[in-house]
Amino acid sequence: MSPFSWLPALNTQYGLEIHPSLIRPFGDGHIHQTFLIESGEEKLILQRFNNLVFKYPERISHNQSLLIEQIDSEDLPYILPLPIPNLAGELFTLIEGTYFRISPFVAGRCVNEIENPHQAYLAAKAFAQFIKAGIHIPAKEFQEAIPGFHDLELRYNQLLEALKNTKRDIVGDLKELVEFYLAQKDLVDQYLRWKEKLPLRLTHSDTKINNLIFAEDFSKVNAVIDLDTLMAGYVYYDFGDLVRTVACTEGESSKDWEKIRVDFTKYEALLVGFLEVGKGAFTEDEIYSLPFGGLMMTCIMGFRFLADYLNGNIYYTIHYEEQNLHRAKNQMCLLKGLREKLN
Repeated sequence: MSPFSWLPALNTQYGLEIHPSLIRPFGDGHIHQTFLIESGEEKLILQRFNNLVFKYPERISHNQSLLIEQIDSEDLPYILPLPIPNLAGELFTLIEGTYFRISPFVAGRCVNEIENPHQAYLAAKAFAQFIKAGIHIPAKEFQEAIPGFHDLELRYNQLLEALKNTKRDIVGDLKELVEFYLAQKDLVDQYLRWKEKLPLRLTHSDTKINNLIFAEDFSKVNAVIDLDTLMAGYVYYDFGDLVRTVACTEGESSKDWEKIRVDFTKYEALLVGFLEVGKGAFTEDEIYSLPFGGLMMTCIMGFRFLADYLNGNIYYTIHYEEQNLHRAKNQMCLLKGLREKLN
């Protein structure tokens, strides 16, 4: 069977004439299968959607349709490359049991690591602008693309459940990590207090640096991408995930424990970028909550990595048996650094 057996149906549903020779794999994403369609000057992004990771594509379609209808794009200095509707007006196209979608191509550079504080500043500004541009949309109209995604209380309880059912011996590094993460219950309590005080906003909810397309010279952000996780959340979610992924001196798979610390030059650049946009738009409580975001998002990933290790590595892709254990230890080192500085 041709690897593009679905292409004739796709062409029919979009009114296109795409030939297999115009399609090539694109990017290094780990969730969806992504292709670049290139026909002369025209370029499009085609994705084969992974509904094993995102189990509710109809919720993502709902959220993105809502965004298309209500976002004030003129308030954004960059592009949101949302899916192009098919001839039936749908953002997703179901063919042979698989969902497909087509989006505009945006030129520029995607990077996996920030090289300097200016890039961190631009990233923070871009994600804060996204929240601000959608601040008038009632957040509760958005559906949960991934239920409980950033619910710290839920993730803590999942860790307790994993600990209760694990077949692993709780000794050595594992014992140290379990004790450390159970001792973070005060962050869960803080999370619950903020939940009572803060308004829900439209948030991107996955503010990794490779979800931006920068200009080639890094003078600006050309696009905010990967909008599958957009949903109702708190402003500090998006700031906190930036802190976790940008302001750490090592990647989350690093085992150089002594080198894992907070890069406060980048941290300050993130804060400046976020506040530059947020002042006057976000409430005073939302501004005060931002430092908690770094603590909370680092902690929640520690909970998730450790729970997955205890459960037998059933969720995250690993390359060796202890990788989730080591990821949890990595996040522990970062969280200690953040707590030492911010608490």
